[in-house]
Amino acid sequence: MATVASAPHEGSSSSRGPHLDAQLHPAGRWIFLAVLVGALGYAGFSVISDTAQVGEQLATGVFLFLGLALLIALGFEFVNGFHDTANAVATVIYTHSLPAPIAVVWSGFFNFLGVVTSSGAVAYSIVTLLPVDLILHVGSAGGFAMIFALLLAAVIWNLATWAVGLPNSSSHALIGSILGVGLANQLLSQGIGGTSGVDWHQAEKVLITLLVSPLVGFAGALVLILVMKRFFRDPKLYREPPADAPPPKGIRALLVFTCTAVSFAHGSNDGQKGMGLIMLILIGCAPTAYALNRTVPSSATPAYVAQARAAEATFAAHGDARPASIDAARATITKGLSTRHVDNPDIYGALAALSADVGKRIGNYGALSNVPAAATPNLRADMYLVLDASKQIVADEGAKARFSARELEQIKGYGGSLEQGTRYIPLWVKVTVAIALGLGTMVGWKRIVVTVGERIGKSHLTYGMGASAELMAASTILLADGLGMPVSTTHVLSSGVAGASVGNGAGLQWRTVRNMAMAWFLTLPVAMLLAGLLYWALLTGIRLYAG
Repeated sequence: MATVASAPHEGSSSSRGPHLDAQLHPAGRWIFLAVLVGALGYAGFSVISDTAQVGEQLATGVFLFLGLALLIALGFEFVNGFHDTANAVATVIYTHSLPAPIAVVWSGFFNFLGVVTSSGAVAYSIVTLLPVDLILHVGSAGGFAMIFALLLAAVIWNLATWAVGLPNSSSHALIGSILGVGLANQLLSQGIGGTSGVDWHQAEKVLITLLVSPLVGFAGALVLILVMKRFFRDPKLYREPPADAPPPKGIRALLVFTCTAVSFAHGSNDGQKGMGLIMLILIGCAPTAYALNRTVPSSATPAYVAQARAAEATFAAHGDARPASIDAARATITKGLSTRHVDNPDIYGALAALSADVGKRIGNYGALSNVPAAATPNLRADMYLVLDASKQIVADEGAKARFSARELEQIKGYGGSLEQGTRYIPLWVKVTVAIALGLGTMVGWKRIVVTVGERIGKSHLTYGMGASAELMAASTILLADGLGMPVSTTHVLSSGVAGASVGNGAGLQWRTVRNMAMAWFLTLPVAMLLAGLLYWALLTGIRLYAG
């Protein structure tokens, strides 16, 4: 693939650009190392503590395997930090609003805050793209091969594009990897065989978001800078900043604010993508501790049991006879989820049976915290099946016509309770992902910063261009986060810089734009191919080792 001009050497910057070779105080390296070691130690301590609380003993081999998987997942977030977040700091660095070392530390801190305060909705929107069977049996050979393959493929592609200075999307790479694993799983299982391979309905929504968001970034930044020119006529906003001179206080405050907003938004959206995968790793290796949300209080159990009974009655009213066994009900629902045909009386009969069984089991235990180790994996799998089927029913047009508005609200509320019990993020996972993303922001950022700051537009980045691009990027990402949809910080902000450059009359460097578009189009197929091949190789290797 063609490079964007020539990637800058470490410590270099153009003659018209800022000083990118300024160094942090030597103590900063030691602080960086101390935080990194502390985060890894905190993660290890948390796993030991959580498993000990539920009486789960991890064999040494399983613990080491879990540690390796967590390192790779946190490595993905670390690479995401220096690959994607460089977009956020480019504007404040190139407008001399903040020195480069301070800018990257500032951005890293607000990435950290964004992750810690995130909702977790994006984390599980990514997970729902994965094949149903692999999610239900994440502790199997196929489940572990899936996680390693998609993480390694995304990291490899991110590092490859970073090496040539291309602002490429980590979100795009991860989603391509997920689709590649899904397709490979489908091919290896010789057809549907109980799993659709890829949830194409969910994939379609995610891919549309990734496609539309750069267009929104470009058009929004272009319109915003034109509006700024209409109402804020100070020519300093639209001229190349004086060398080494910071902007006026008001403009500087605006640019620092927009950098802060993009950094926070990036953490709140991108940081979640690794969380969902880490939870799958934890569930596969330590199901007793992590498969169910054991922090749900026992006082919530009566309400949940009542919801399960009401849902059972609703499903039974629209369903055929219940299956002969719970295993048959599971198989019926799994097939419906895989083929996305849930508006079916057979499915409703199976959901009535499984809802009744799940409600009875939780009622007998008294609380999720009391579920014994041996029963945990099956209970989680059953709750997951009913939850995903309920979500599909609420969204299905045929089902909407079949059920009354009251019944749909009832099913939605039941799904919310199931979600609370199975889709959660422990605080320590948020903190360690936040630290990985924040520390990654402080490493390897120069290549992408130079591309965004110098090689998209034909002129040096101006105050107005930086502010409009980042305001648009932050608002787009935060909106996507609120909707629980993954979006690419890289695509939104780099396209915003392009739109602001056009609006400012500077024009574009088409070689850079062409190469960025090439990376955008290549990311999905390359990540899919890499992940599919890695999945096949890892699955084959695990089976040979086990057999």
